[in-house]
Amino acid sequence: MEQLYVALAGGALFLTLLLYLLLRHRSSSSSASKRAHEEAQNREPPVQIGDTYEFAITEFTDHHSGEQVAVGKVEGFVLFASDVPNGAGEGTVVRARVDSFNRGRTSADATVVGTA
Repeated sequence: MEQLYVALAGGALFLTLLLYLLLRHRSSSSSASKRAHEEAQNREPPVQIGDTYEFAITEFTDHHSGEQVAVGKVEGFVLFASDVPNGAGEGTVVRARVDSFNRGRTSADATVVGTA
C-alpha cells in the first residue's frame, strides 16, 4: 500500500511540473506577441499609402471585411492584400498598392496589382 502512495505522489508531482512548464511556455509566447504588437504601435509604418511594394504571400486569411485576403510582410509590417490572382499561393511574390492603414497603424490593407 505504501508503494501505491509513493507512486501516486510521484505522478501528482510529475503532472504539477508538466502543467507549470506548459503555462510558463504559453505565458512567454503571449508576452512576446504582446511586446511585438506594442513595438509596432510605437513605430512609423515602413510603407506609405499609395505606394507599391513586393512581398511573398505567407498565408491566406479571412479579413474583417469578410473577404479572403493574402497576408505578407514588408520589413515586418503586415499587409492584407485583396484581388489576389488565381493560382497564387503561399510563397508567390506579388506587388501590392497600400490602400489604407488599420486601426493603430500596425497593419495595412492593400490591393494586388501584379506578380513579380
